[in-house]
Amino acid sequence: MPRQFRKKPKGRPIDGWLIIDKPTGLGSTDVVNIVKRAYDAQKAGHGGTLDPLATGLLPVAFGAATKTVPYVMDGAKTYRFTLRFGEARDTDDADGQVIETTDARPTDDAIRAALPAFIGDIMQVPPIYSAIKVAGERAYDLARDGQAVVLEARPARVDRYELVERPDADHAVFEVESGKGVYMRSLARDLAKACGSLGHIAVLRRLSVGPFKEAHAVALETIAPDWNKPLDRNAPREHTPPSLELLLPLATALDDIPALACTEAEAARLMHGQALSLVEFMGRVPDAANPNGGLVRVMAGQRFVGLCRLEDAMVYPERLMAQD
Repeated sequence: MPRQFRKKPKGRPIDGWLIIDKPTGLGSTDVVNIVKRAYDAQKAGHGGTLDPLATGLLPVAFGAATKTVPYVMDGAKTYRFTLRFGEARDTDDADGQVIETTDARPTDDAIRAALPAFIGDIMQVPPIYSAIKVAGERAYDLARDGQAVVLEARPARVDRYELVERPDADHAVFEVESGKGVYMRSLARDLAKACGSLGHIAVLRRLSVGPFKEAHAVALETIAPDWNKPLDRNAPREHTPPSLELLLPLATALDDIPALACTEAEAARLMHGQALSLVEFMGRVPDAANPNGGLVRVMAGQRFVGLCRLEDAMVYPERLMAQD
């Protein structure tokens, strides 16, 4: 029988997070492809989609960090957006076509009176131009083909929805803190309707994702100065990759998960899939850890071992990081 060989992955093995300040006009996957090519990285992904219109924080995970993407996407997010009153658009943002207009403009008091209905655990109908699947097809593909798209309301969690500025009668600026899967375009559209008007998002910026803040962000031009120039495939491919010092450690994405210190011996047992008694960790269990199903970030000194779940007085391995 012929011997099987595993194909060697292309690129450099890089682990860590790069927080890009995404410019408008680019999709999230486009940004990932640009920085992956700049670093010549083997593997990369992003921690939460941003619409092409939007700017702001787009966490890009390299290598082993891609294993922690779901935990980043589950984290709280903060947005600032400008709502344009008077026009409904098919995409619920400025990139779409105008489908209805009104002369009604709400007062500041009317806006503030409507906001509480959108805070807390709410039901939200996503925009028809979204990646949600309908009968196996993406809703945005169906909408672009001219098909009628009907999406059901789904649960959403909004912790803060605040009017922060009213530049003029046509515009209002808001900040929102929300959980996973909340559509800012829907919040803007529905608030405008609740105020007796119509509206869409004119400007959108993401200010934070989980533990990542604007202070962590790097401009895309810093990574790829020529990202917006046509790619000349015949040009020499001599290229100096950006500094790896711009990357944040893998465990940074999990800073808001309580840390549990372990020994190297305990780490080795966890790496072999063993569940350990919580009794062994007496005196080391952080106060913020939930012993009834909560996650902990297991650290052996400065080394991130992985994520474990506390349950039934045991520490169960959940997502561990392979050692080099």
